[in-house]
Amino acid sequence: MSLPSPERPRVPTITIGLRPHHTTTPLQPATADAPAVTSPVGMLLATMYAAPDGAAVFEFKLEDSRLEALRLPAATEPGSADELWRQTCFEVFMGVKGEPGYREFNFSPSGRWAIYDFRACRERNEDYAADAAPEIRFAQDGDAAWLEARVPSAALPAVPPGTELEIGLAAVIERNGGELEYWAVQHVADQPDFHARDSFVLMLKTWVEPDDRK
Repeated sequence: MSLPSPERPRVPTITIGLRPHHTTTPLQPATADAPAVTSPVGMLLATMYAAPDGAAVFEFKLEDSRLEALRLPAATEPGSADELWRQTCFEVFMGVKGEPGYREFNFSPSGRWAIYDFRACRERNEDYAADAAPEIRFAQDGDAAWLEARVPSAALPAVPPGTELEIGLAAVIERNGGELEYWAVQHVADQPDFHARDSFVLMLKTWVEPDDRK
Protein backbone atom coordinates (compact mmCIF):
# COMPACT_ATOMS: atom_id res chain seq x y z
CA MET A 1 0.00 0.00 0.00
CA SER A 2 1.28 3.46 -0.82
CA LEU A 3 0.36 6.59 1.07
CA PRO A 4 -2.44 8.65 -0.47
CA SER A 5 -1.50 11.73 -2.46
CA PRO A 6 -2.87 14.87 -0.84
CA GLU A 7 -5.85 16.16 -2.82
CA ARG A 8 -5.20 19.84 -2.27
CA PRO A 9 -6.92 22.71 -4.02
CA ARG A 10 -4.80 25.48 -5.52
CA VAL A 11 -4.45 27.48 -2.33
CA PRO A 12 -1.51 28.69 -0.24
CA THR A 13 -0.18 26.02 2.11
CA ILE A 14 2.20 26.12 5.07
CA THR A 15 4.47 23.15 5.83
CA ILE A 16 6.69 23.06 8.89
CA GLY A 17 8.62 20.53 10.94
CA LEU A 18 7.73 19.65 14.52
CA ARG A 19 10.39 18.81 17.09
CA PRO A 20 10.33 16.81 20.33
CA HIS A 21 10.46 18.45 23.74
CA HIS A 22 13.94 18.39 25.25
CA THR A 23 12.73 16.10 28.05
CA THR A 24 12.30 13.22 25.58
CA THR A 25 13.95 10.13 27.08
CA PRO A 26 16.71 8.68 24.86
CA LEU A 27 16.04 5.22 23.49
CA GLN A 28 19.77 4.62 23.39
CA PRO A 29 22.33 6.69 25.28
CA ALA A 30 25.22 8.27 23.45
CA THR A 31 28.43 6.29 23.09
CA ALA A 32 31.92 7.12 21.92
CA ASP A 33 30.98 5.86 18.47
CA ALA A 34 27.43 7.15 18.05
CA PRO A 35 25.12 9.93 19.26
CA ALA A 36 22.08 9.22 21.41
CA VAL A 37 18.96 7.87 19.69
CA THR A 38 16.12 9.96 21.07
CA SER A 39 13.07 8.79 19.12
CA PRO A 40 11.77 6.23 16.61
CA VAL A 41 10.45 9.24 14.68
CA GLY A 42 12.81 10.43 11.98
CA MET A 43 10.81 13.46 10.88
CA LEU A 44 7.36 14.85 11.68
CA LEU A 45 6.00 17.37 9.20
CA ALA A 46 2.73 19.32 9.36
CA THR A 47 0.92 21.11 6.55
CA MET A 48 -2.12 23.37 6.87
CA TYR A 49 -4.32 25.42 4.57
CA ALA A 50 -7.73 27.05 4.30
CA ALA A 51 -10.02 25.30 1.81
CA PRO A 52 -12.48 27.06 -0.52
CA ASP A 53 -15.43 25.46 1.30
CA GLY A 54 -14.42 27.28 4.48
CA ALA A 55 -12.78 24.28 6.12
CA ALA A 56 -9.30 24.24 7.61
CA VAL A 57 -7.18 21.25 6.62
CA PHE A 58 -4.27 19.86 8.61
CA GLU A 59 -1.92 17.11 7.46
CA PHE A 60 0.65 15.39 9.69
CA LYS A 61 3.26 13.05 8.25
CA LEU A 62 5.82 10.82 9.94
CA GLU A 63 8.77 10.14 7.63
CA ASP A 64 11.87 7.95 7.96
CA SER A 65 10.38 6.51 11.13
CA ARG A 66 10.42 3.09 12.78
CA LEU A 67 6.67 2.67 12.99
CA GLU A 68 7.05 -0.79 14.52
CA ALA A 69 8.47 0.96 17.61
CA LEU A 70 5.35 3.13 17.96
CA ARG A 71 1.83 2.48 19.19
CA LEU A 72 -0.67 3.73 16.64
CA PRO A 73 -4.33 3.36 17.66
CA ALA A 74 -6.21 0.91 15.44
CA ALA A 75 -9.04 2.13 13.23
CA THR A 76 -12.44 2.22 14.90
CA GLU A 77 -15.85 3.80 14.40
CA PRO A 78 -15.35 7.56 13.85
CA GLY A 79 -16.70 9.79 16.59
CA SER A 80 -15.78 12.04 19.48
CA ALA A 81 -13.78 10.72 22.42
CA ASP A 82 -11.93 12.23 25.38
CA GLU A 83 -8.33 11.70 26.49
CA LEU A 84 -7.04 10.86 23.03
CA TRP A 85 -3.78 12.50 24.09
CA ARG A 86 -3.00 9.51 26.30
CA GLN A 87 -2.03 7.70 23.09
CA THR A 88 -0.60 8.79 19.75
CA CYS A 89 -2.64 11.70 18.46
CA PHE A 90 -2.15 14.92 16.52
CA GLU A 91 -3.28 18.26 17.88
CA VAL A 92 -4.16 21.73 16.65
CA PHE A 93 -4.68 24.81 18.81
CA MET A 94 -6.17 27.99 17.37
CA GLY A 95 -7.18 31.38 18.69
CA VAL A 96 -7.85 34.91 17.55
CA LYS A 97 -4.96 37.29 18.09
CA GLY A 98 -5.48 39.47 21.17
CA GLU A 99 -8.25 37.25 22.60
CA PRO A 100 -7.57 34.86 25.52
CA GLY A 101 -9.93 32.15 24.29
CA TYR A 102 -8.87 29.35 21.97
CA ARG A 103 -9.94 25.99 20.64
CA GLU A 104 -8.17 22.63 20.82
CA PHE A 105 -8.56 19.83 18.27
CA ASN A 106 -7.36 16.25 18.80
CA PHE A 107 -7.12 13.80 15.89
CA SER A 108 -6.38 10.11 16.44
CA PRO A 109 -5.17 7.63 13.79
CA SER A 110 -8.15 5.55 14.96
CA GLY A 111 -10.53 8.08 13.38
CA ARG A 112 -11.68 9.42 16.74
CA TRP A 113 -11.53 13.16 17.45
CA ALA A 114 -12.14 15.75 20.16
CA ILE A 115 -12.78 19.51 20.12
CA TYR A 116 -12.49 21.64 23.27
CA ASP A 117 -13.20 25.34 23.74
CA PHE A 118 -11.35 27.44 26.33
CA ARG A 119 -12.08 30.88 27.79
CA ALA A 120 -8.41 31.30 28.74
CA CYS A 121 -5.40 29.06 29.29
CA ARG A 122 -6.80 25.68 30.43
CA GLU A 123 -10.13 27.30 31.49
CA ARG A 124 -12.46 25.04 29.55
CA ASN A 125 -16.03 25.89 28.53
CA GLU A 126 -17.67 22.72 29.79
CA ASP A 127 -20.96 23.42 27.98
CA TYR A 128 -19.33 23.70 24.55
CA ALA A 129 -20.39 21.14 21.96
CA ALA A 130 -18.99 21.04 18.44
CA ASP A 131 -21.51 21.91 15.71
CA ALA A 132 -19.79 19.70 13.14
CA ALA A 133 -17.35 16.79 13.09
CA PRO A 134 -13.94 16.77 11.42
CA GLU A 135 -13.15 14.22 8.74
CA ILE A 136 -10.03 12.14 9.40
CA ARG A 137 -8.03 9.96 7.02
CA PHE A 138 -5.03 7.90 8.08
CA ALA A 139 -2.63 5.61 6.23
CA GLN A 140 0.77 4.07 6.83
CA ASP A 141 3.31 2.32 4.65
CA GLY A 142 6.85 1.23 5.41
CA ASP A 143 8.58 3.99 7.36
CA ALA A 144 5.89 6.63 6.79
CA ALA A 145 2.44 7.42 8.19
CA TRP A 146 0.05 10.20 7.19
CA LEU A 147 -3.03 11.75 8.81
CA GLU A 148 -5.33 14.35 7.26
CA ALA A 149 -7.94 16.17 9.33
CA ARG A 150 -10.48 18.39 7.59
CA VAL A 151 -12.19 20.71 10.07
CA PRO A 152 -15.44 22.18 8.68
CA SER A 153 -16.07 25.89 9.06
CA ALA A 154 -18.85 25.22 11.60
CA ALA A 155 -16.26 23.76 14.01
CA LEU A 156 -13.86 26.69 13.68
CA PRO A 157 -14.03 29.85 15.81
CA ALA A 158 -16.82 32.14 14.55
CA VAL A 159 -14.82 34.85 12.81
CA PRO A 160 -15.29 36.86 9.59
CA PRO A 161 -13.77 35.46 6.37
CA GLY A 162 -10.15 36.46 5.99
CA THR A 163 -9.47 36.50 9.74
CA GLU A 164 -5.98 35.41 10.73
CA LEU A 165 -5.97 32.72 13.42
CA GLU A 166 -2.99 31.99 15.63
CA ILE A 167 -2.13 28.29 15.30
CA GLY A 168 -0.19 25.82 17.40
CA LEU A 169 0.58 22.41 15.87
CA ALA A 170 1.58 19.50 18.09
CA ALA A 171 1.57 15.73 18.49
CA VAL A 172 1.76 13.12 21.19
CA ILE A 173 3.67 10.04 20.03
CA GLU A 174 3.49 6.83 22.07
CA ARG A 175 6.34 4.35 21.97
CA ASN A 176 5.82 0.61 22.30
CA GLY A 177 6.98 0.76 25.89
CA GLY A 178 4.27 3.26 26.78
CA GLU A 179 6.52 6.33 26.97
CA LEU A 180 5.01 9.48 25.48
CA GLU A 181 6.90 11.95 23.31
CA TYR A 182 5.63 15.51 22.95
CA TRP A 183 6.25 17.23 19.62
CA ALA A 184 5.44 20.82 18.66
CA VAL A 185 6.51 23.59 16.33
CA GLN A 186 7.86 25.46 19.35
CA HIS A 187 8.26 24.52 23.00
CA VAL A 188 8.22 27.45 25.43
CA ALA A 189 8.24 25.76 28.85
CA ASP A 190 10.49 23.44 30.85
CA GLN A 191 7.76 20.81 30.69
CA PRO A 192 5.63 20.03 27.61
CA ASP A 193 2.72 22.49 27.41
CA PHE A 194 0.77 22.72 24.16
CA HIS A 195 -1.65 25.22 25.74
CA ALA A 196 0.99 27.93 26.19
CA ARG A 197 -0.18 30.78 23.97
CA ASP A 198 3.41 31.69 23.08
CA SER A 199 3.56 28.39 21.20
CA PHE A 200 0.77 29.45 18.80
CA VAL A 201 3.39 30.76 16.39
CA LEU A 202 1.76 30.11 13.00
CA MET A 203 -0.97 32.10 11.26
CA LEU A 204 -3.82 30.71 9.16
CA LYS A 205 -6.16 33.07 7.35
CA THR A 206 -9.72 31.76 7.07
CA TRP A 207 -11.00 31.40 3.53
CA VAL A 208 -12.20 34.49 1.72
CA GLU A 209 -13.52 34.48 -1.82
CA PRO A 210 -11.03 36.12 -4.20
CA ASP A 211 -12.09 39.41 -5.77
CA ASP A 212 -12.27 38.65 -9.50
CA ARG A 213 -12.34 42.37 -10.24
CA LYS A 214 -8.66 42.69 -9.34
